[in-house]
This record gives sequence, C-alpha cells and structure tokens, in this order.
Amino acid sequence: MKPIDGSDLGAFLAIARHKSFRRAADELGCTPSALSHALRNIEERLDVRLVNRTTRSVALTEAGERLRARLAPAFRDIADALEDLNNYRGQPTGALRINASRSSAQLVLLPLVTKFLAAYPAVSVEIVVNEALVDVVSENFDAGVRFGETIAKDMIAVPIGPRQRTAIVASPGFFSKHPKPKRPEQLRDLPCVRLRFGSSRFYAWEFEQGGKELAIEVNGPLTLSDPELTVQAALDGAGIAFTFESHVASLIAQGRLVRVLEDWCPYYGGFYLYYPGRRQVPTSLRAFVDFVRGVSEEKRSASRAQQRSR
Repeated sequence: MKPIDGSDLGAFLAIARHKSFRRAADELGCTPSALSHALRNIEERLDVRLVNRTTRSVALTEAGERLRARLAPAFRDIADALEDLNNYRGQPTGALRINASRSSAQLVLLPLVTKFLAAYPAVSVEIVVNEALVDVVSENFDAGVRFGETIAKDMIAVPIGPRQRTAIVASPGFFSKHPKPKRPEQLRDLPCVRLRFGSSRFYAWEFEQGGKELAIEVNGPLTLSDPELTVQAALDGAGIAFTFESHVASLIAQGRLVRVLEDWCPYYGGFYLYYPGRRQVPTSLRAFVDFVRGVSEEKRSASRAQQRSR
C-alpha cells in the first residue's frame, strides 16, 4: 500500500472535528471539493469507508471513529513539537483561536485582544462567538472565555475582567402599560423577552437576595437566541429583558430603559479565560495569559492607590 500523505490525514481529522466539509475547508483554507478528494484518496488506499455522507449530514463510520481516536493524539504531539520551537524565537508567533460567549467577547475579551495584538504583532487571534458551551479541545480551540461556574474542573482558569452584574430592564413605554414588578415571581405574569441558546431549554432568570436564590422561568411572546438582541427588543417595547448591567448602564442613564428588581440582581465572579492544562501551552496563548494577568495586576494596583489617596 502506498503511504498516505500527512496533509490528507490532517484533512480527515478536520472533517471529523466539524462533521462538515464546508467548516473543515474554512478551517484549513481550502475548498470542500479538495477535502473530498483527500478523503477519497485515504479511503481508496485503505479500502475502508471512513465517513458516511449525505446531502444533510456527515458522520464517521466505526472505522473512521477508530482512526480519528488514534490519529488525534499523534497530531497534537506533532503540533506541540513544532510549537516548542517557538521558545527559540524572540517574539511569540502563531495563531490563537478563542471560543467565547457574545457578552464575554464584547465586554472583556475584544478590548484585551486589541491591546494584545498591538503589543505582539506576530500573533493572530480568531474569536469565535458561540453561546453554547463547547469542548475547546475537540473543537480545536486554544482557549475559551466563560463564567467560572461553567468551566470544567480539569481546565486552567484565569480571571479576565471585573465582576459582572445582571440587570432587568424595559422601556418607559412598556411600564406605562404594565406594572413594575416588586418581586422576581411577578415576572411570570408580565411579557418578557425569553432567551434560548441553540436547541436547549429556555434560560431561567437567576436572582439572589439575602442568601435566597431564585430561578424564574419567564413567559412572553418573543424568544431570541442572541443576548444582544434582547436589549434592542426591550428598547422597542417588546417586553422585559434580562441582560448585563454593563450593556445597559448608559441606556438607563439616558432614560431609554428603566431598571427594576435591582436589589435582586447578584454580582457574578466575572469571566475567566480557560484552557486545557494537560498539554503544552502554545507560546501565543502563554503570552496572552501573561498579558491578561499583567493588565489585571495593573488595575488592582491602580485601585489600591486610589483607595490610599482617599
């Protein structure tokens, strides 16, 4: 049997990760037809079908899954070996892929990445926004950004940005027609903008006061999958929205939104940058982690100096 080209095997792994020729082609910077040709080469040389394809789906066969399981660690070792050479460079280089929720990307990640790229011009960063929790290892991300309580215990987590607080808001026009809720339970009887991530269940709004925690499943005629759109829906008078304080502080100050249940809105520990600790950390990621920690320390030092001057 003729040896199989390593690039074809890499193409197979990309197809296996994404279960999509188009998304795998986007990752590798080629065309879906080129990937199809590479896969056909492997299957013909092995005389084994690795992937079942229809017009609607791509799935690994039993043989394909077994090959993926054996190849993936080997390719990670090769990537780590090549990455290790970056330790001999004067400046970190390479690409950094980060998966983040829209809120974390907008509130904390993007401002930091912009400053980081200015300091490390040889590094490129791709931010992929995804509200659903993904496996950053299997989906070929270097790191992710989420709230601390959602991160798996085997990940290394680094605080990124300040604490975050939720806010319940609606337009003045909405509250001219509906009563302002005094307790979270009263939201069940008011039109709310519901939030659902992907195909999962509706998000239950979380509240806390004096150690008492509540999760309220609200009702309403409008359901969205994008947290940013809930603010626009509230501005348009569609209902009451659940969002982050940072998103709407200026709108509340301008009188365009009215806040309710403020004393029931808790602070969260904030977002964390997380990455797997069981494999070698790419130099580009290590540089970004150090950069994040440095920015955090600068802010803490500035806060301590401000407190001493009072």
